[in-house]
Amino acid sequence: MPATTITPDDLTHIATFADLPTETLQWLLDHSEVRTFASGDTVLSPGDPAEFMVVVLAGGLQFFGIRNGNREPIFRVEKGHVSGVLPYSRLRIIQGLGVAVGHTELLLLHRDNFPALEQVSPELVQRLVGVMSDRARLEARAQERDDKLRALGKLSAGLAHELNNPAAAIMRAAEALDNRLRAKPGLLLELVRHCPEPNALADLAAMASNPPLNREPLSPLDRADREDELANWLEEQDVPDGYALAAGLLEAGLTLDTLKPLITALPAPSRPSALVWLEGQLTTLCLVRDVQEAGGRISTLVSNVKTYSHMDRAGDFSPLDVHAGLDSTVNILSYCMREEKVQLTRDYAPNLPLVKGQVSSLNQVWTNLLDNAIDAMSGGGEITLRTRQEGDFVLVSVIDNGPGIPPDVLPHILEPFYTTKPAGEGTGLGLDIALRIVEQHDGRLEVETEPGHTEFRVWLPAVK
Repeated sequence: MPATTITPDDLTHIATFADLPTETLQWLLDHSEVRTFASGDTVLSPGDPAEFMVVVLAGGLQFFGIRNGNREPIFRVEKGHVSGVLPYSRLRIIQGLGVAVGHTELLLLHRDNFPALEQVSPELVQRLVGVMSDRARLEARAQERDDKLRALGKLSAGLAHELNNPAAAIMRAAEALDNRLRAKPGLLLELVRHCPEPNALADLAAMASNPPLNREPLSPLDRADREDELANWLEEQDVPDGYALAAGLLEAGLTLDTLKPLITALPAPSRPSALVWLEGQLTTLCLVRDVQEAGGRISTLVSNVKTYSHMDRAGDFSPLDVHAGLDSTVNILSYCMREEKVQLTRDYAPNLPLVKGQVSSLNQVWTNLLDNAIDAMSGGGEITLRTRQEGDFVLVSVIDNGPGIPPDVLPHILEPFYTTKPAGEGTGLGLDIALRIVEQHDGRLEVETEPGHTEFRVWLPAVK
C-alpha cells in the first residue's frame, strides 16, 4: 500500500518527539522510511536482524513469543509509541514475532544513523535512551513474573504428584476400613454365639489390641514359606480362604507359635470366626496407621509449601535460617529430582548463624540454582548443598557433577534473558534474577565450572 506523506508537524503528536525543533524532526524524516502493513501482516520474525528504530504512526504492533510452536502474547506497541532498536541498544536479533494490528504505518530509522542523530539532537537521543531504560525495566519485571509463574507451574506439578500418592493411599485405606468395619458385627455375633471362656476371649482381645511389635525381618522366600505354613493350619481350623488371612496375620507379626495357644483355648466351633475377627481387627489397625502416615505426609508437604512461600510472615527483611529455606526448597523439588534420577547430598555446617533477608526471595534463588543444576544432569547425577561460615558471611554452595558450563556460555549466564535452551523452551536461566536478589541482600553470587564440577556460591551477610 502507498505510504502517507508525513510532515514534521505529524511527529509532534508523538510524546517522545514533543517540543523538538522542526529541523530535528525534518532530519528524522529525511533519514527514515515509512512502511505500511495490512492488519495481520508479519512485520518482524524471530531471527531477523534488529536494524530499525520503529515509530508507530498508525495502527499498532502485537508481539508474540513462540513457545512449543504456539504464539503467546508478550506486549503491544500502540500508535504514538517508539520501539525496536534504540541508541546504545545491544539488541542484534529479533526474538519475537511482530504482527500488524489494523492498518499500520511505521516510521523506520536504521541504526546506522544513530551516531549522526546524536550529533543532530543529543536531547532526542537522551529521550530515546530513557525509553529504552523504561522498556528494560518492564521487560525485567515481566521476565521475573514469568520466571515465577514457570517455577510455580513446575512446583505445582510436583506438589500435585506428591499429594496424589498419600491421598490415594487414604482413599484405598478408607474403602478397606469401610468393608471390614461392616463385617465386624456379624463376626462378633458368630464368635460369642459359641460362648467362649471369658479368659480365652480376653486373651484374644488383648492380642487384637496389642499385636507383637518385634517383627522378624523375612526374605521373600521365607515369607512365602511362612504364609503357606500358616494358611495350611488355618484351613485345618476350618477357616475359609486361609491364604487370604495368612498374609494379614503374618503382616501383624503373628506366627503359628503365637496363634496356637490363643486359638486352642477357644471352643472348636468358634475358632474360624475368632481367626477371621482377629485378622480383621489387626488389618484395621494397619490401615489406620497407613491413614495416619499418609495424613502426616500431606501435613509435611503443606508445611514445606508454607515455609517455602513464607506465607505466614511479612515480606520485610528478618533473621532467617538458611538451612530451613534450603530444605523446604529441596522438598518442593524432590519430585523433579526423582524424575531426573538426581541424588542429593546435604553438607551443612553446624551452628550456622542466621542471615537477614526475605525468605521467599532467597527461596527463589535456591529454586533457580537447583533447577538449573537438575536440568544440567539429564539422565542422572549428584547435587551437593554445602553451607559454611566464612568471616562475616554465610556461604551457600550448590554443586553438581554435570558436564559443566561451556566457555562460550559462561560469560553470558548472568545476563538478562540469556538462555541455553532451544527456542520455545524458556526465556532465560533465571540467574540474572538470582543475582539481583542476592545483591539486594548485600551479598554476591559467583560460579566456578569445569567438566564434572559446577559450583554456584552465594555469600550472604550473617546476623551479628
